Amino acid sequence: MSNEKTIKSALISVFSKDGLEPIVKELNKQGVTIYSTGGTEKFINDLGINVVPVEDVTSYPSILGGRVKTLHPKVFGGILNRQNHEGDVAELAEYEIPQIDVVIVDLYPFEKTVASGASNQDIIEKIDIGGISLIRAAAKNYADVICVSSVDDYAEFLELISANNGSISEEDRKRFAGKAFNVSSHYDTAIFNYFNQNHDEAALKISETKGKVLRYGENPHQRGFFFGNFDELFTKLHGKELSYNNLLDVDAAVNLMLEFKNEAPTFAILKHNNACGLAQRDNLHQAYVDALAGDPVSAFGGVLISNTEIDLATAEEIHQLFCEVVIAPSFAPEALELLKGKKNRILLEIHDIDMPKTNVRSCLNGVLVQDRNNITDQAEDLKTVTNTTPTNAQIEDLLFASKICKHTKSNTIVLAKNKQLCASGTGQTSRVDALQQAIHKAGSFNFDLKGAVMASDAFFPFPDCVEIANNAGIAAVIQPGGSIKDQLSIDYCNENGVAMVMTGTRHFKH
Repeated sequence: MSNEKTIKSALISVFSKDGLEPIVKELNKQGVTIYSTGGTEKFINDLGINVVPVEDVTSYPSILGGRVKTLHPKVFGGILNRQNHEGDVAELAEYEIPQIDVVIVDLYPFEKTVASGASNQDIIEKIDIGGISLIRAAAKNYADVICVSSVDDYAEFLELISANNGSISEEDRKRFAGKAFNVSSHYDTAIFNYFNQNHDEAALKISETKGKVLRYGENPHQRGFFFGNFDELFTKLHGKELSYNNLLDVDAAVNLMLEFKNEAPTFAILKHNNACGLAQRDNLHQAYVDALAGDPVSAFGGVLISNTEIDLATAEEIHQLFCEVVIAPSFAPEALELLKGKKNRILLEIHDIDMPKTNVRSCLNGVLVQDRNNITDQAEDLKTVTNTTPTNAQIEDLLFASKICKHTKSNTIVLAKNKQLCASGTGQTSRVDALQQAIHKAGSFNFDLKGAVMASDAFFPFPDCVEIANNAGIAAVIQPGGSIKDQLSIDYCNENGVAMVMTGTRHFKH
């Protein structure tokens, strides 16, 4: 340890008092002069420990309803002075400014106040001014001051001062300064994002303080990290740690299943971010069986998700399959016990929360940001453009297929029948290739495509796709439309009795 400084004075101004008592007692035990104000001052006094009111230092009371308490040259001079600078030391003496060696601050809970649904006025009052200024000043002057900027750091700070009798190394002071700027930058980001909810400013501010180091990235030679509040979305009930690839698949699964929220029992199986099986039935057991039938080969090592509680009968089927992750709103107790039989199988209980409104991804030397694709094709959106009108059952299948198509890599074609995914062509460089892949795959698993429906994520520039589909037995098609040659596809469908609807909404997913 080098360039140690012994704490002789401390300024404490916190919102939350949790964990503060043992720190105050240890500082008092070491003979440290404590300065404070407001509720924190009262808290320390109630412990029977001497505390110097900040008002006694500044000769100003707390004013404007507490908005201005510590914002004063005698406070910030005590923090920002350079103790190895003769001029600074002389000015401290001239203006009777006390040296401050440690600043302990816990900011007003701005994010929690926003999340609580509080009024705008209440939220504005939770924008900390004095606290954030104290943090920045103390962190800047880490050469002489240690800044404790969060309740999360109280225990470590207490351990430091207890072990070394109040002596703190420069390495530790600098490390705590880094923590402090992490707190201050995150706080400012949250405030900006609150004011910029309508994206009036084309600016991107992202701050995540809860980072997790993953085993590796997509491949073992790549480092991987996850930044976010995983526990806000899931309760992990069992299994190994999630990997980078697991998290990508879980994200795809959750977003897909949100399309079927509050609908009949629906089960999906995903592999490499795409659905390889999906079915909706009157009971979950049958939904799982029919989803698995969509592609039992790809299901191996996949991610499974349900829109309703997983019961024992369904769990008995799942237990026969090697899968990485199983996600559901809940698990019946006996189903949970059975699924825990595989020690590495990850079981996640998903909570009912809103997903982010924007998508962010790295691109070149920057990032791309877009609004979430929050349009789900509905029956009222469909425009029948052919002489043949789809039946009610076909409309249900068309909408079912469209939901899957929206969450499948482009170019994509989805084939479905009786609310079961028959096959999809994913991530192909041409729509014809995607369709032929889907037809071949459906045939390999013995699906009869006669009377099935087809969904496309974008328009058909030529009638080749509807011709290939018709020859395979497809009876109805859903697509966004918008090609200057739409009529060619419409004409083919009219000549061959195929129903086609257009939505006006493209669902590319790159």
